[in-house]
Amino acid sequence: MYFGPPPTVIETEVFASIPAKLKPSASEPRSRRNFLEGPSFDREGNLYCVDIRMGRVYRISPSAQWDIAAEYDGEPNGLKIDREGRIFIADRRKGILMLDAQSGKVETVLEGSSKGRFKGVNDLIFAKNGDLYFTDQGTTGLHDPTGCVYRYTTGGQLDCLMDNVPSPNGLVFNRKENELFVAVTRASAVWRVPMDQAGAATKVGLFVQLFSPGPDGLALDEDGNVVVTHPGLGLVWVFSKRGEPLYQVKSCAGEMTTNIAYGGEDRKTLYIVDSKQANILIARMPVAGKAMYSHS
Repeated sequence: MYFGPPPTVIETEVFASIPAKLKPSASEPRSRRNFLEGPSFDREGNLYCVDIRMGRVYRISPSAQWDIAAEYDGEPNGLKIDREGRIFIADRRKGILMLDAQSGKVETVLEGSSKGRFKGVNDLIFAKNGDLYFTDQGTTGLHDPTGCVYRYTTGGQLDCLMDNVPSPNGLVFNRKENELFVAVTRASAVWRVPMDQAGAATKVGLFVQLFSPGPDGLALDEDGNVVVTHPGLGLVWVFSKRGEPLYQVKSCAGEMTTNIAYGGEDRKTLYIVDSKQANILIARMPVAGKAMYSHS
């Protein structure tokens, strides 16, 4: 229970809305309606995001112009870019994929582990040494707490760090990268995952407890504050490293605020995916976001 001062409210505005030419026709079933996720910037300032239901990766220019970087038979959910500009996708149906932004070709990196095919990978992030961490959520939850968090090393080794998470979703490191924060959606919580010198998870605990519905995408700012999306409520929270709510960012549009990325020349603009209404919202933040692996 928190008894401190209420968080400061930060307002948003719409940066870009999906153009009509990229929307399905009105006769299409609900399963084919746009649903955006996974925002990440390249070094040229283009914002990439995925469309789960349409099997697309969009590229949005700094002037808010949209084009399709890739379209394939899959369900892309998360996206991150490495230092070489390669685009990695967490696809719920196909596993970890890699996209060549120039050709639009998508190839498989990982389909599963020694246990078999993944349950349904969700989000991913690079460590500063190039290792790729990702969550395998599937349909896990409090009834089936078997979601996993994996590390795929630059040497090609796949390690399961946790296999008891009820719906692991977004993830982000602290500044020292000795702790990993994991959004646990169906437990309405964010877990703090300390890692020992060997890189194994240890003494995992609760960072913040939210109310239903649970958290989705995460980010970190330069002060080490943890930024947490709260879909269904149209909110993004900024918590201090001690778990104190500092800011509450309110959507000016839809309620499905699922994921976030810091951008702009000073990295003080927070880009927020308004998934169901297919908007990208922006908010000016008091602290710059931590530079991603692609820009470090």
